[in-house]
Amino acid sequence: MAKIGVLIETTENEVKATNFGVITAARGQGGNEIYAFVLNADADACKEVLQEYGVRKIIEISVGGAGLASSPDFKAKALADAMKNYNITYLFGLSSAVGRDLLARVAAVLGAPLALDCVCVNPADRTVIKSHFSGKTFATIKLSGDYFICGIRPNAIDALAEPCDAEVLPYRSSAGDPGRLVVKEVKQGKAGSVDLTEADIIITGGRPMGSADNYKILEVCADVLGAAVGASRAAVDAGYALHSMQVGQTGKTVSPKLYIGCGLSGSVQHFAGMKTSKVIVAVNTDKDAPIFNKCDYGLVGDLFEVVPVLTEVLKETKAIGS
Repeated sequence: MAKIGVLIETTENEVKATNFGVITAARGQGGNEIYAFVLNADADACKEVLQEYGVRKIIEISVGGAGLASSPDFKAKALADAMKNYNITYLFGLSSAVGRDLLARVAAVLGAPLALDCVCVNPADRTVIKSHFSGKTFATIKLSGDYFICGIRPNAIDALAEPCDAEVLPYRSSAGDPGRLVVKEVKQGKAGSVDLTEADIIITGGRPMGSADNYKILEVCADVLGAAVGASRAAVDAGYALHSMQVGQTGKTVSPKLYIGCGLSGSVQHFAGMKTSKVIVAVNTDKDAPIFNKCDYGLVGDLFEVVPVLTEVLKETKAIGS
């Protein structure tokens, strides 16, 4: 049995649901002891939900003389300090924007190997599985060294509950120099109500959307589904959608339970970003589009006719259900 640390991401003291798959991966098959590292959040507020997934120790990290939010280097040093204090050599986290940055900084502090965007992890034999060559193949990689640090693709691993009793342990780090990079202000950009990397359902539009205004039909459908709205690189390059909506090799990597692609050709670059979706549905006027060879369900049709009908059917279904 190993002691494994998990970097917990929060939003306004609420634990992001995608953390639960990471915790499940960390537990493994051998009942590993899970230490949840909480930064810039109230650990007591996170306790109830974290212990439902097998976390027994919640480490609330603080640092004397400064706030952790002001410096990513400070966060990394404090986290590495906490790992050493509790004799933890494994660290798991999300391969999100926050996770990629912080895990890389921790790996640099510890001189440790780092694997990101993993879809499977085996702590027992120190291996990870991740996609290579734009999702054309998967590689099994063995990490050697004193530390094992990896980032897991959000939603790639199903969360399984394992209730236990957790305790909160405050840890005050003496991390020292916060580094040269100081965060003075964070401005929230325009985004949908559901984060792409957190979403269980995503509906994405490609170049055939034709304009930014036309994305409204996807947004209306997404509201009914409780989904996030994505875009292809071609749509983003054309100015129809924000880069924060882009799914693919040069955008966000997602693993929703349901991915609906509207007007997508199915390019290798786009497929690399959503290949691990549980169910893929494609809507395209071209019956020979490559995406029809990669989806679970395909519909040959005009997205401007199909999506509004889908939205109305979903509304009726929800009305009947309620």
